[in-house]
Amino acid sequence: MVNIIREYQFRDFYISTNREILDIHFIHSFLSKESYWAKNIPIEIVEKSIKNSLPFGLYHGNKQIGFARIVTDFAVFATVADVFVIQQYRGLGLSKWLIETFTSFPELQYIRRWTLYTLDAQKLYEKYGFSIIENPEQAMEIHQGNIYDFYTPEFLKEHHLIH
Repeated sequence: MVNIIREYQFRDFYISTNREILDIHFIHSFLSKESYWAKNIPIEIVEKSIKNSLPFGLYHGNKQIGFARIVTDFAVFATVADVFVIQQYRGLGLSKWLIETFTSFPELQYIRRWTLYTLDAQKLYEKYGFSIIENPEQAMEIHQGNIYDFYTPEFLKEHHLIH
């Protein structure tokens, strides 16, 4: 686990990569109940995903209001995941600032390939250099749909996803 801590200020808001101040329950609640991509995700999986990523928490005062994480080896690839700003803070330019912050992060400047999946934000990400995959026939994936619907605590323990 790489632990790089940086903070960025914008008006009354700030972004931090400090895992220690993330509100895991807030992140889990949004992902499991409100996102289209991680419905019913167990909190243990959220914790593990954050532990193995570079997290970006978005805050208004001490209240977390958004999140993004980058899965990366800091050398060759970076995948953008779990990006969100809660509804009452949308329209203030905060998602744009969050994207600008992680795409300009110093340790990620020489990454060969950035990837992300989005249902409806292609136009937003295009402003930051993302584009539709040039040769989609060269890209492959293993996609297990909404696998979280099938996770039970027993399954998670049996498969060493939690301790």
